Amino acid sequence: MEGDKQNPSRIIHVDMDAFYAAVEVRDNPALAGRPLVIGALPHERGVVATCSYEARKFGVRSAMSIKEAYRRCPHGVYMHPNMEKYAEASKQVHAIWAEYTDICEYVSLDEGFLDVTDSAHAFGGAEAICHEIKRRTREEVGLTCSVGVGYSMMAAKLASEEKKPDGFFEILTPEDLQALILDRSVRIIYGVGPKTAEELKRLGITTVRQICENPQGVEAMLGSHGKQIVELARGIDRRRVTVYTEAKSIGTEQTFQQDTMDFDYLRYALFLDAQKLSTDIQRKGVYAQTITLKVTYGDMKAITRSKTGDATDQAADIYETVAVLLDKIEKRPVRLIGISLSGLTPNIQLSLFDPDKKRSGDKLEDLMRRLGAKYGGKENDRT
Repeated sequence: MEGDKQNPSRIIHVDMDAFYAAVEVRDNPALAGRPLVIGALPHERGVVATCSYEARKFGVRSAMSIKEAYRRCPHGVYMHPNMEKYAEASKQVHAIWAEYTDICEYVSLDEGFLDVTDSAHAFGGAEAICHEIKRRTREEVGLTCSVGVGYSMMAAKLASEEKKPDGFFEILTPEDLQALILDRSVRIIYGVGPKTAEELKRLGITTVRQICENPQGVEAMLGSHGKQIVELARGIDRRRVTVYTEAKSIGTEQTFQQDTMDFDYLRYALFLDAQKLSTDIQRKGVYAQTITLKVTYGDMKAITRSKTGDATDQAADIYETVAVLLDKIEKRPVRLIGISLSGLTPNIQLSLFDPDKKRSGDKLEDLMRRLGAKYGGKENDRT
């Protein structure tokens, strides 16, 4: 997406700096300057969700096994994520972005694209908007972000990464982009992951320049995907910022480091997921009518089991439904487990004050205290 010469496209990419960790430091200044790792605790099975820049100096990174993170950084501070708190901070920064354009694409809680092509003039230009977003994020939310402006989505994304953390950069033409990335790894191209990089390496291609020198070879090997990679290497990005719309379903899942047959542990994981999803849909003001359990076994066979009933937004209802579904599946090693909610509706007819629900909730709290003690978690934390 390049616009025209009279009105060239201006896309902004905003990326919050070490988001989860930064929120924790904001709320507890005693953590400032310390290696902070958000995810599982060292004695638990799990991965790093994110970490502070101080922890990254020791080689800790997102998606790393928590045990490997602890081996590299045993003196770090390890915490469970507080998704409700992060979602609230995300809501604040998204509200800031939305004041500059109604064309926003939220990639995640802490990252998004803004198309300001038609609105930039009202705020003094795209660069002025970037600096305003940085200032307001710092003053109103207490966090920092890295912001890039580009002529395309890829240009904006690369610009925001160029000066992290707390940086600003701009890439305004395809020529500027090529000059920046020609001699960098092919991994810098959108859509080139480890597998694609290995395939390109078999052609002797490891840099962006080599893609541009052998476009026919790339396209012959990778087909339509290869054609897109060649275009991006040349600075051509036809993607458009897509306005965020509410999903028809919402879900979350966990992949375990090792397959497990500990069904008490699986119930505990499901309860944490149920809490998160309950918080999410309550914030959206909707209720779920269909609750689905997703399970992938160690041999990669995936199954789903669903139940449709009265609409609910309560964690206890979600958990109790998936726990019953879990009891009915084949008992063998599990690799992944998750929950999705669908049939989302703002219209409800609920018996929220049913005394049987209250007694059920009490039993649920007793179960979670027992599982929490066994697995080292807290009722309001995700592992």
